[in-house]
Amino acid sequence: MSHAWGYGPSDGPETWAENFPLASGPRQSPINIVPKEAQFDPSLKPLKIRYDARDAKGILNNGHSFQVDFVDDTDSSTLTGGPISGTYRLKQFHFHWGASDERGSEHTINGITFPCELHLVHWNTKYASFGEAADKPDGLAVVGVFLKIGAANPKLQKVLDALDAIKTKGKQNVFANFDPKTLLPGSLDYWTYDGSLTTPPLLESVTWIVLKEQISVSPAQMAKFRSLLFTGDGEPLCNMVDNFRPPQLLKGRRVRASFK
Repeated sequence: MSHAWGYGPSDGPETWAENFPLASGPRQSPINIVPKEAQFDPSLKPLKIRYDARDAKGILNNGHSFQVDFVDDTDSSTLTGGPISGTYRLKQFHFHWGASDERGSEHTINGITFPCELHLVHWNTKYASFGEAADKPDGLAVVGVFLKIGAANPKLQKVLDALDAIKTKGKQNVFANFDPKTLLPGSLDYWTYDGSLTTPPLLESVTWIVLKEQISVSPAQMAKFRSLLFTGDGEPLCNMVDNFRPPQLLKGRRVRASFK
């Protein structure tokens, strides 16, 4: 049975443990990353990211965020290297953001939060499907990218222009010919740790790869994110904001860095 969850006072992250016991598990995400406590690991390989713009297929308002979905039955859009072994296929990307530019990211750096965080979700092809991989300890790998307020980001604009068509929960539309690699910063230096999905069912199956360098987003572009609605057609309007989970306890986990 699926349980309703959200980001409001009655169904938000502080209530998730009632229906999703993993909420207090040993490898929950996100976390606060403390760079001086992260261990440089020379064995960590550079990330190899290869995406094919032709794999983009649609954009959806799922009532919690919006996501851009990709064809994932071939190895044309993949993540390899870094802390993972084997090949992981891109499934979708989505964002988390706040009601203001002061907060909105899920991960924090030294307790500092960013207005938005991009998550690119991949699954391990040693399993037969995303569904089969989703609950395995090495099933998923998510690349996290922080967005900071600055100049307008032209690479992001195509995504934001598509939001008008999916304003309400359940709306979806075709979204084609987009290479998400254009959303990545120039440097792929990263921190990595063993974690979980940051949304229910909070499965502890994610190798997190959080990039050190941020990408820019303008205040006007952030306003576009906030124009989306949590609610469906005919329901009371509720703007999609503060759709992030606060940092969770590290519980003895090691955070490694690919850089000194």
